[in-house]
Amino acid sequence: MSEAKWYVVHTYSGYENKVKANIDKTIENRHLEDQILEVRVPLEDVVEMKNGVQKVSQKKMFPGYVLIHMIMNDDTWYVVRNTRGVTGFVGPGSKPVPLTDAEMAPLGIQREEVVMDYEEGDTVQVIAGAWADTVGVIQSINMQKQSLTINVELFGRETPVEIGFAEVKKM
Repeated sequence: MSEAKWYVVHTYSGYENKVKANIDKTIENRHLEDQILEVRVPLEDVVEMKNGVQKVSQKKMFPGYVLIHMIMNDDTWYVVRNTRGVTGFVGPGSKPVPLTDAEMAPLGIQREEVVMDYEEGDTVQVIAGAWADTVGVIQSINMQKQSLTINVELFGRETPVEIGFAEVKKM
């Protein structure tokens, strides 16, 4: 499986948030969470003066564009390309070109290397979120999404639950 990279998608003007919402919904419906990791409309804070009052508002950094962190394959390409409001990927012809780390740096989106001391089979306690104070055994670790799948007991059954790295502590 190849590594996830950031791609730029061109959208109709003003459709950036609709495209983000549509792709997020499609990811959920088609269970592509492990292939399309994040959809982002980059915003920046802008200070405006109106009637002598300073007002801070958020403006789109790149109107008409949406950033997508995904593993490029036929399925993900098809899903994104055929989303309502998307005109295509940025790149020559029909071949999307991923952004380099140097291009991503000014956007404030950086890759964080997470060092963790968990392993599959370890027992952990959930310290935050809906499952707080629950104890579970790690079944799998997803470094890209920075999450763990743990088995917790729910209604007398073992049930897999996905939890973020920051929400658990080792027992």
